[in-house]
Amino acid sequence: MKRILLFLLAVATPTLGAGQNPRQAYINQYSALAVSEMQRTGVPASITLAQALLESGAGQSPLATKAHNHFGLKCHNEWKGERFLYDDETPDECFRVYPTAEDSYRAHSDYLVEHDRYKALFDLEPGDYQGWARGLRRAGYATDPGYATKLINLIEDFQLYRFDELAQEDAVMEQMPEMPVVTFKPAEQEPEQKAADEPEEVKEPERVLIQQQQEVPGKTEDGPVVLSFSRPVYEQNGVKYIRALEGETWDSIAAAYGLFPKQLLKYNDLTAPSELKPGNWVYLGRKKPQAAVGRYLVQREDETLWDISQMFGVQLKKLRLYNVWRGDEPLKPGDTVLLRKLK
Repeated sequence: MKRILLFLLAVATPTLGAGQNPRQAYINQYSALAVSEMQRTGVPASITLAQALLESGAGQSPLATKAHNHFGLKCHNEWKGERFLYDDETPDECFRVYPTAEDSYRAHSDYLVEHDRYKALFDLEPGDYQGWARGLRRAGYATDPGYATKLINLIEDFQLYRFDELAQEDAVMEQMPEMPVVTFKPAEQEPEQKAADEPEEVKEPERVLIQQQQEVPGKTEDGPVVLSFSRPVYEQNGVKYIRALEGETWDSIAAAYGLFPKQLLKYNDLTAPSELKPGNWVYLGRKKPQAAVGRYLVQREDETLWDISQMFGVQLKKLRLYNVWRGDEPLKPGDTVLLRKLK
């Protein structure tokens, strides 16, 4: 988060002071929070900021100043908290009250994640703010027919899309509890030095296991219980991961580590749950754009780029980019797969 804050200070428009432009002042104040929410839930930071600017009048509306409600979320039937009556489309409409602006931001992200009518938006590319803006309007977030256009104009006028890029580049897992890490030992150097242009055969390195006590929901014949056990947590390419256990699902792992299921699938380059087998690698954070080593020699007939992306903790889209010259041909034992951009 320190890197995020330093970056946000650097990119703040120098010619617009807080006293000169309330919208820019608002962006300076809340952009780090929007980035953090994008990393937590996948809601684009640009969309979060644009909606907050529009719905809260850059934090100056009575709804924002008195109820800490920056997104115009109404009470509806499920709301059990404090209420604030405010004239919006009709007199004395009921709006939610939050303890702080931060609570409002978090509630806004959760609201979009938890309601099915916004589900399709999370299938869009993270940087597709136009698709998100139009999708929010179609899903009924606002009745204003020009709502999407207003969001897009705010994003482009203030270059809010830069915060989407920052969230993807500097993804962190602040919501995940501190866990012991297993660091791979480097492979031993072969006696005979290989030529610089000769592909290096990379084998799975040795691991040291460090146990961690963990509680996860489970079931017995008598009903639901909380199971407590020790499991190893590993690290590959700077990203934490675990090995799936018998009976675990993507949903159960997400719940155990405080993640949304869709968030966990995205970390593992999946758009829908696949069959989870014991021993499968499950990453708990966003994989890196490239590996520490440059090349990998395919070992098995059934290996895929996704398998290799999991093995080395590299994003699948980056592997496809590095190996675009291969086309769609299946991998064969002995094939060379590039794990990073060639210099």
